[in-house]
Amino acid sequence: MSETNLEKKYVPRLLTVYREEIVPQLKDKLSCKNSLAVPRLIKIVVNMGVGEATSDAKIVEKAAEELGVITGQKARICRSRKAISNFKLRQGQAIGCCVTLRKNMMYEFLDRLITVAIPRIRDFRGFPSKSFDGRGNYTFGLSEQGIFPEINLDKVGRTQGMNICMNIRATDDQGARELLKSFGFPFRR
Repeated sequence: MSETNLEKKYVPRLLTVYREEIVPQLKDKLSCKNSLAVPRLIKIVVNMGVGEATSDAKIVEKAAEELGVITGQKARICRSRKAISNFKLRQGQAIGCCVTLRKNMMYEFLDRLITVAIPRIRDFRGFPSKSFDGRGNYTFGLSEQGIFPEINLDKVGRTQGMNICMNIRATDDQGARELLKSFGFPFRR
């Protein structure tokens, strides 16, 4: 690439903050020998499980459309692997949707989540700091999609929750927790 193309390339705000401020700060705090050993985000996976889709298939399509608007990337519709008669579920039936975000889209979504969506949650006291899986990955749930400003609440037929899993390359949970705190992620005290 020529030098003029590099200047025009878009870099998300949170990625710039990570490279210029967070990496040197965490390198000293976690006593990493190399800047590549500092914890970093690999991907963010956003899932919506739609249990009522067994009775109406259009609910999943609407949920996938809303998830695409929230994340800025088209959602993939997930189908059941096998039939379960107790849940009135057939094999191959649509039961949810998911999006995997990487690189610039991931940082844009995280920035909007932290600065815009989370402050709109009613009676919010912070996310639990014990939701790490032992390898640095963090998972939490949101009870409704209406906290995102991209969603028009007048057109929403039913409130739908979602699970968000942040895949973080870290040696332990403490490094991943420090990374998320550096981004401004709100944990309970």
